Amino acid sequence: MIFSSITNALTFDVEDYFQVSAFEKVVDRSQWNNFPSRVENNTDRILSILDEAGVKATFFVLGWVGERYPKLVRRIHEGGHEVACHGYSHRLVYEQSATEFREETSRAKYLLEDIVGEEVPGYRAASYSIVRSSLWALDILAECGFRYDSSIFPIRHDRYGIPDAPRFPHQIQLRSGASLIEFPISTADVWGMKIPVAGGGYFRLLPYGITKFGLSRINQKDKQAFVFYLHPWELDPEQPRIAASVISRFRHYTNLKRCEARLSGLLRTYRFAAMRDVLGRQTETLDQVLYEGGAVPGKVIRVCSNGGEK
Repeated sequence: MIFSSITNALTFDVEDYFQVSAFEKVVDRSQWNNFPSRVENNTDRILSILDEAGVKATFFVLGWVGERYPKLVRRIHEGGHEVACHGYSHRLVYEQSATEFREETSRAKYLLEDIVGEEVPGYRAASYSIVRSSLWALDILAECGFRYDSSIFPIRHDRYGIPDAPRFPHQIQLRSGASLIEFPISTADVWGMKIPVAGGGYFRLLPYGITKFGLSRINQKDKQAFVFYLHPWELDPEQPRIAASVISRFRHYTNLKRCEARLSGLLRTYRFAAMRDVLGRQTETLDQVLYEGGAVPGKVIRVCSNGGEK
């Protein structure tokens, strides 16, 4: 039963289980080819689930994955889903120089566009690593031809987050004069606190009822679309175990067996579409946001679509 008429954005970050940031201290990128890959089968499983549900989604594909599995990227595209960019090698943005970020991001974008034969307009950073200190990356995304980003998480976290960032889709006016649409990762406002309910580890670690409560609150109280995300490895309880820290293993492996059933339940409860389609319906009503100071922390000015500040 669908509880809301609002259409939400369903997204998947296409990376393999050994490529996650939680394991980067114990799995060097030079070792990636030594691990048995499971990303193709896991992503195909997601495509099958979506086909059964009649739902389209956005797949933020890692360039490294696209280079090795171009047929998978084509299957995503030919299934009517949106192919977007997740960078090339899952490096955190704030650990790269501007030159490195530009080269890696453009490499991944052009690679994916060559595979699908059309523009790839959307980007999501590894581990939501566009934070206060790396807002300069937004200008580079616009330079590379991206039209929207979904990298900013408006919470406090040990690895990511801009706590005072707007919670809903908005247009960012950049120093270059260009603009970029931001679709931030969703949080529910509960008694003045931002609760992360957008998917991933939060979807597995929190009770399913809390996730549904938070997402319904965004639709019903805020009257806004939310963005939900998962990784293909989160539907794979049989994946090889990696000897990492206790907290990394807890975050990565907890409730993998429950994730597929929860995803299927979510598809029966809410309306979903690809991110490009959700944003396409909202473009004319988006607020404008200016991040003053660029890479230097500064205040956020929200500007209404009619030109006035708020």
